[in-house]
Amino acid sequence: MQVIIISGPSGSGKTTLSKIILKKIKDGIILNTDNYYRNGIISQMLSKILTSYFDRKISFNFELFSRDLEFILKNGFSRFSYKYNFKNKSIKKIYKNVKNIRFIIIEGIFAQEIFKTLSKNNCILVKLKANKQTCLKRVVKRDFLERGKTKDHAQRDFIKAWELFSKNKKKYNSKYYLETIVLKKKSDIDYLLKKLTNLMK
Repeated sequence: MQVIIISGPSGSGKTTLSKIILKKIKDGIILNTDNYYRNGIISQMLSKILTSYFDRKISFNFELFSRDLEFILKNGFSRFSYKYNFKNKSIKKIYKNVKNIRFIIIEGIFAQEIFKTLSKNNCILVKLKANKQTCLKRVVKRDFLERGKTKDHAQRDFIKAWELFSKNKKKYNSKYYLETIVLKKKSDIDYLLKKLTNLMK
């Protein structure tokens, strides 16, 4: 089964790109790392005292994500997905059968962390290059609507998140992937879709 890892800083368009790929290339599933954050009282407390908590690895439930990923890789189908509520720090299981899966898109700021547990020979890395100010505008709007943050709070978290992403991305070497594709502008998406289609034939 082919694994497509989409990596980029907060607000770079990872979720939007994932949906475009899934619509164009059938029989796939998206695992968004944003839906695998830890919940409960500890997460509620930490999210209040740690700047950009949701951009730190401590917030991510690797065990839950790995369990779901391993099940799909082994069985080729999925029975459910998750949806994380950032306002009350809770996670909801949504039951939905997805059959005959031939590729998985892993997207989110922790996507490359997952690479450590995967076979190096079937992972395609898509790296998004984006303007910092453009990303900031997207994140402030998203965090206000979906996460209940004020503009100032969203801006502070974004600045820290950008620093964390820039620091962490140096740890990963693109040469270990089957293929690495870099997107710098919107017009590159057509090239990406053709490339992915050919790779998955």
